[in-house]
Amino acid sequence: MDGSIGGHVRRTAGQLWPMLTAYGVVVLSFMMIMYALERRHRRFVFAFAIGCALSSSYGFISGAWPFGIIEAIWCVIALRRYRLLAVSTP
Repeated sequence: MDGSIGGHVRRTAGQLWPMLTAYGVVVLSFMMIMYALERRHRRFVFAFAIGCALSSSYGFISGAWPFGIIEAIWCVIALRRYRLLAVSTP
């Protein structure tokens, strides 16, 4: 057996970890950059919320569920701030 299913190569968990790690680095970097840019415009607050949601997904996928929960909470907080900024912006 060559590890293929229907002509597609099956990946083992060990082969997926580097891709998961790269995903984590990208989404966490995006989240931190958006956080640094929040004061420039409210759209960066929304982008930060998206980054938190993506980071939360990384936490759950990687098995670090406490991290996933905390990032989900930060996503809700950022969305609330985004909504409040919309009300206060002329």
